[in-house]
Amino acid sequence: MSERVPSDHDSVTSYRATIARSGGTTRPCLRLPDEMSDVEDGDVVRLSLDGELRHARVTADSSGHLLRGAYDNKRLARTPGEGTNRLVEWCEKSGRDPGSAVELDELDAGFCYGLRVPGKRTVYTVPDRPNESLSNIAEKFARDE
Repeated sequence: MSERVPSDHDSVTSYRATIARSGGTTRPCLRLPDEMSDVEDGDVVRLSLDGELRHARVTADSSGHLLRGAYDNKRLARTPGEGTNRLVEWCEKSGRDPGSAVELDELDAGFCYGLRVPGKRTVYTVPDRPNESLSNIAEKFARDE
């Protein structure tokens, strides 16, 4: 069962992150702080944007880890050209441009995070982690397609 947790709860670790430019484009992406050690290049994490859970793939460049987008499901996060980038929508809606600071809340390390405007309190719905063996089977089928 999902748990509801406010951003200012003792169990939530908040990091200062930055909206950056995605490569040579003008599209925003999320630059992850260096002190976040529970994610690696290629991981797909859950990202809460205004109460909506999205999926985001962690990528790396010469400056560290980043999320180039957030998508409606895990498959779209792995093939971002097919879906709507909800991170771009969130940045536009919240007035966050490249260079803007944001708060990245760690809700379940390596699995689920929340993004919010600094100083704004929010309540997150944190999903349960999927069953590991079922997740492995699903990933195997996704790779075989």
